Amino acid sequence: MKRDLLAKSLAQMGSKQPDAPQAAPKTDDGKPRSLKSMSDVLSQVSSQSAQEIDVTEIADSEIADRFDVGDGLTDLIESIRSSGQQLPALLRYRRGAGPRYEVVYGRRRIAACRVLGIKVKAYIKEMDQREALVSQALENSARLERSFIEQAIFATKLEEQGFTRAEIGEVLAVDKGTLSKLIGVARDVPDPVIYAIGAAHDAGRRPWLELRRLVKTETAPAEAVILSLVPQDGTPAEKLSQLIETLNALEAQPAPSTSAPPKPPAPLARLRETPVSYRTKGKRLMIEVSDKTEEGFIGFVEENLSALYAEWKKKNV
Repeated sequence: MKRDLLAKSLAQMGSKQPDAPQAAPKTDDGKPRSLKSMSDVLSQVSSQSAQEIDVTEIADSEIADRFDVGDGLTDLIESIRSSGQQLPALLRYRRGAGPRYEVVYGRRRIAACRVLGIKVKAYIKEMDQREALVSQALENSARLERSFIEQAIFATKLEEQGFTRAEIGEVLAVDKGTLSKLIGVARDVPDPVIYAIGAAHDAGRRPWLELRRLVKTETAPAEAVILSLVPQDGTPAEKLSQLIETLNALEAQPAPSTSAPPKPPAPLARLRETPVSYRTKGKRLMIEVSDKTEEGFIGFVEENLSALYAEWKKKNV
């Protein structure tokens, strides 16, 4: 039910009129260049017949909303081997050297056909990057359960492509607060660390929010160190949990002192040809007698402090 509502919401985005009086950017044919075009794209695609395309002519999408295309690929390969490809992929034309097409959605179907050495059934549509991303989000939202971090990475990619937070929230079917957390995690946790961990479908959002907190602390290790702490073995969820445990342990350790050891006090000056030494520092005077037989000098100075002060005062008034 939730996915049906999402699909309807995304399709209806094409008919929405902007609240602000400012017009959306126009395409060459004068149509608004926004999420509106998605419903047109889907209706045009559905009216086409799928074509058989050589997989060598297909380039991968620059923006993927899943980490591991190979997850469960063996089952899909066997299904296509025995029953054929039931659902066509969607491609768009690309410019420049290299493959003629770029995948919009159906990356796993293309990967399976590549393993089988057969052509892939696909619809082909002329569309820009924004249209391709929204079409990708629509199809995959109806078919896939993205993990929290896959949602987070995809959200940041959409934002980098110029989508507003409101548009991204509608595409991903998340509220403003959740979207802020998604983008915050993707921005603050280094990409190499995220991809070393993996999608972690069983982890939920709390561990990723805790990891974000840990990597942002003043005492957090450098990115290269954090990356080295990601376990090599285990599921993505286990790797994430172990990394958090390790960083929490490091956070609990007292920070090493960075202050220099105190300097030893300067040696006392010697009163010429006597066992008496002294040192002055600001408003202080220290007197020391090294000969025990003359320790009485300390008491003598103490007894005569008043007289010494009075004599000094008389000379300095």
